[in-house]
Amino acid sequence: MKLKTFFMVIVMVVSMALPSVTGVMSTTTADASVKYVCTLTKKEKRAKAWIARKESGGNYRARNGRYYGKYQLTVSMLRGDYSKSNQEKTADNYAHNRYGSWQGAKRHWLGYGWF
Repeated sequence: MKLKTFFMVIVMVVSMALPSVTGVMSTTTADASVKYVCTLTKKEKRAKAWIARKESGGNYRARNGRYYGKYQLTVSMLRGDYSKSNQEKTADNYAHNRYGSWQGAKRHWLGYGWF
């Protein structure tokens, strides 16, 4: 019993001394299981896909200066999370907040050549 108690104390001390290591482990595990679910209409999905083709050819790893990913969002908008799920969620939020819809974003792209 004493050995088990000693081991538990060691684990506690190490986890308190290295909180960033345990934090990274739990964050990484949680991020890996997150999946974004898109609830757009067919017209919105088509407009979104059209913009993705124009911006990056649909490549989640496309890079152009400070722009990254399938929708060529700024690196700061993605906040260090370059996962497909985060790119989709961030792009949906951006299109909705800036243009009102993906169809509005497509109209803007046709007028100005960027999203």
